[in-house]
Amino acid sequence: MRVLALALLLALGATSAVKAQSSDFGAWLDGLRQEAGARGIAAATVEAALVGLEPIPRVIDLDRRQPESTIKFSSYRQRVVSAQRVADGKARLREYRDLLDRVATRFGVQSRFVVALWGIETSYGRATGDYPVIAALATLAWDGRRSAFFRAELIDALTILDQGHISPARLRGSWAGAMGQTQFMPSSFLKYAVDFDGDGRRDIWTTRADVFASAANYLAGVGWKGDQTWGRAVRLPARLDRSLIGLETGKSLDEWRALGILRSDGGALPQRAEIVASLVQPDGAGTAAFLVYDNFRAILRWNRSSYFALSVGELADKIGDG
Repeated sequence: MRVLALALLLALGATSAVKAQSSDFGAWLDGLRQEAGARGIAAATVEAALVGLEPIPRVIDLDRRQPESTIKFSSYRQRVVSAQRVADGKARLREYRDLLDRVATRFGVQSRFVVALWGIETSYGRATGDYPVIAALATLAWDGRRSAFFRAELIDALTILDQGHISPARLRGSWAGAMGQTQFMPSSFLKYAVDFDGDGRRDIWTTRADVFASAANYLAGVGWKGDQTWGRAVRLPARLDRSLIGLETGKSLDEWRALGILRSDGGALPQRAEIVASLVQPDGAGTAAFLVYDNFRAILRWNRSSYFALSVGELADKIGDG
């Protein structure tokens, strides 16, 4: 009951704060209009996007109440890399094999990783978020906690509208402004989204070709190596200098093998001296350990959570070739 009461008070507080400052929001929008115009965004686009706009108290509440995660990776992995998600991923890979093969050829990113990202981000396009992106970003930009970041994203979102990729009514996503089946922030959309089907729009909301190509283009743009995997689960020797664990330490696979690191099944590590890997053990001593490669770091550029990156890698491995 205490937790419920506290949550209610926080929500009411956020709502009251929004009402108290609603007059300020109108003045803030006037400044936004001027900035958007100075950036070359058409006045008609801006007005269509901002008409009737009001702050969303729930967005402020969610932003201020983000808890520190205490979940262990083992629990996170069980939930995220579920048997159903693996089965769905295999089915989607088979369904879109020809398209995914064309995307892989163009961008040098293996299809299983594109499908894994799609699956974890939006359950293969089923859960893309239903918040109006312009209103959510405007709320966060106006609120002040991270105003500079979200104001820049809002200007980018208006640019996306101005370029005609989607209408304001259809521009919906997460409470923090992540959009489409790839959950790109607007800045990522402008940098990495791809019109793969050639219809003149970069449609990460409904067009599978654009969704897959945009995900692959993102990974390629942050240094993906198409001839390597993400890493692998490993078995540690009984006595290992634990100061070697962490992304700060990089050694070749040959060096890790010499230290007694084995595959999780007890086999020898691949003989690929050119691969530099780091050892991570997210749940601490005595739990699952992983050697991670440069592609793991590329996934971290997508989402800075090591839990997320490890789960993408493991889901991709389980999806395999379909």
